[in-house]
Amino acid sequence: MKVCMLVYAFYETDTRVMQYATALAERGESVDVIALRKDGTAAFEVIEGVNVYRIQDRKINEQSRFDYLFRIIRFLLASAFFLTKKHLSSPYRVIHVHSVPDFLVFAALVPKLRGARVILDIHDILPEFYASKFNIGSKSLMFKIMVVVEKLSVAFADHVIIANDLWRERLVARSVRADKCTTFINYPDSRIFYPRPKPAHDGKFVIIYPGTLNAHQGLDIALRAFARIASGMPNAEFHIYGDGPTKPSLRHLAHDLGLSERVIFHPFLSVREVAPIMATSDLAVVPKRASSSFGNEAASTKIMEFMSEGVPVVVSRTRVDTFYHDDSRVRFFESENESDLAESILLLYRNPQLRRELVSNAFEYVRQNNWQERKIDYFRLVDNRAPDEAIAQNGAWHGVTG
Repeated sequence: MKVCMLVYAFYETDTRVMQYATALAERGESVDVIALRKDGTAAFEVIEGVNVYRIQDRKINEQSRFDYLFRIIRFLLASAFFLTKKHLSSPYRVIHVHSVPDFLVFAALVPKLRGARVILDIHDILPEFYASKFNIGSKSLMFKIMVVVEKLSVAFADHVIIANDLWRERLVARSVRADKCTTFINYPDSRIFYPRPKPAHDGKFVIIYPGTLNAHQGLDIALRAFARIASGMPNAEFHIYGDGPTKPSLRHLAHDLGLSERVIFHPFLSVREVAPIMATSDLAVVPKRASSSFGNEAASTKIMEFMSEGVPVVVSRTRVDTFYHDDSRVRFFESENESDLAESILLLYRNPQLRRELVSNAFEYVRQNNWQERKIDYFRLVDNRAPDEAIAQNGAWHGVTG
């Protein structure tokens, strides 16, 4: 079976897409990925049996709606052309499109008309994501337009995957039938995220945050919290790995707080590059803003990745993260309360036994909830929606269930 993954992201930094693609390739399928290209990466590369085509450059520095939309539309057109050309040459049976944006699914128009089946995978629900990114309300015209786009996109797809159960409820309520929508949370891949020996760090206590730097992630809250307790943690450093629109302001904030020597900013690394760095840290922080409807409901991939690596995590008390986790395996703090976050960090800094207890309980959870356990369900979903080879070859569409 020939499968195509289409994603407006860097393949090497998107664990979710890598898991799907690598699992299918290991099963013996032919898998192409059409993605973005960042500086220093090749336009084409084979990674663990997956053919990765990087068709457009991107720097995560959009400052306006126009910049953001222009780059996405450009990718939509380029990927539609590239995907159509590839399909006409050697037809795909399944095209798995990853959102944001969900309207990227329309790049698969010609392959769908010629028999390919289309799966839309909603990593982040678009109307709420857009509202959070550009500070608009749910009653605004643009938000309503995004909901219409969502409905059209899921109607076009043959099946929809959603990244958490809260968003599945939202999607079923406004845009899609329940039997057409399946939840796959961001499960950690145990081949990438696993415990490693912890170095001494020259006696330093290393706090870490890896990921995209957007306002809803709450890194400014974490910096202010760290500033409150830095004097009581003389050997502590805060390492931030990632890029995004708030990075310049975070650098300025660290300087203004007198933390320039103790808050270290690093570039955005690939999943495989950052995983061993995460594993050897002492404490992780996930400080999302619950006041952001998107941040409150966007499940953090990082939490379970740190759990898999044996790193204790301090987590903002958001609706989605309290849905999946409890106080036995993460240390929750009141969202956007820098004092509570500071106290939580200091508590774990001073209490190695509590850190060990959280790690032990987290290990038990991820042992039962990981990609290796769930990928068979993904195979079943793909197989149930893949047309017969003859159907894919001749472009007919009949006798296919979905």
